[in-house]
Amino acid sequence: MKITPQCVVALTWTLKDTLGDLLDELDEPVEFLLGGNDLLASIEEALQGHETGDTLALHLEPESAFGDYDENRVFLEARGIFPAELEEGMTFDGAAMPAGNSGQLPPDQIYTVTEIYPEHVVLDGNHPLAGIAIRLAIKVQDVREATEQEVGQGSLGTGFFRLEPLASGNDTVH
Repeated sequence: MKITPQCVVALTWTLKDTLGDLLDELDEPVEFLLGGNDLLASIEEALQGHETGDTLALHLEPESAFGDYDENRVFLEARGIFPAELEEGMTFDGAAMPAGNSGQLPPDQIYTVTEIYPEHVVLDGNHPLAGIAIRLAIKVQDVREATEQEVGQGSLGTGFFRLEPLASGNDTVH
């Protein structure tokens, strides 16, 4: 079966930056819904027409991947509003920021703690790969029709590099 919109693809991949440093690797196939919210538009477009067993080598500039780095998405918040066990790399949902925050953070983003100081915490709303060109080697492991339920959900819950707050127990980028 060829990949078309509204189908499910099982992929493995190796993701590197332009210097060849490994950023992420999927050894076991993971399913993604095409035509939903699981993959970047540039990846969905490249997958169209391919089938099981095909491999793709993509080079994505920031504007086709995770966008340019925006320093206006970096915020300082008081250290005292965060849990004592706060660590760099933890993420917070902007819609559920701790009480007492400055009110400056847009609620529709995930924020990563990048630095911790005695009086304040630096929160970055940029994707960790914003501003980085990436190289992605993809192998299509399987293709199948999406069910009505999957299409209705718009996702299989395995969004490509979607950050989830640590409250869910997930600190990975995929």
